[in-house]
Amino acid sequence: MSQDNNSNIEITPEMQAFYQRADAIIALANNQLGPDAHSGQVGASLLYAAARYSASVASIGFVKGDDFAKEKEDIIEFYVKQYRQMLSDNLTDYAQNFEKYIQLNKADGEAE
Repeated sequence: MSQDNNSNIEITPEMQAFYQRADAIIALANNQLGPDAHSGQVGASLLYAAARYSASVASIGFVKGDDFAKEKEDIIEFYVKQYRQMLSDNLTDYAQNFEKYIQLNKADGEAE
């Protein structure tokens, strides 16, 4: 699961829903693995989907494409900062729990 294992953090219902959505998306990605798609290919598709969805979300509230385009660099900066922090947190978690995650992945045949 993608949750922070720090026992000092209370998992609110909103956080639980966040992690459940993320886990559902990871499960969908894992279901795409097979003879025609390895983890690198599925990961690339997942990144593309995240970028495509984020562009759509970022466009909400704009009336004109020109106004939206003017905000492009700020939008990119926001999403890159968020992704960098999430990736860093998950790399740290994965490194700290490496043996456990490797055993789970071997048992499940998943890429998570």
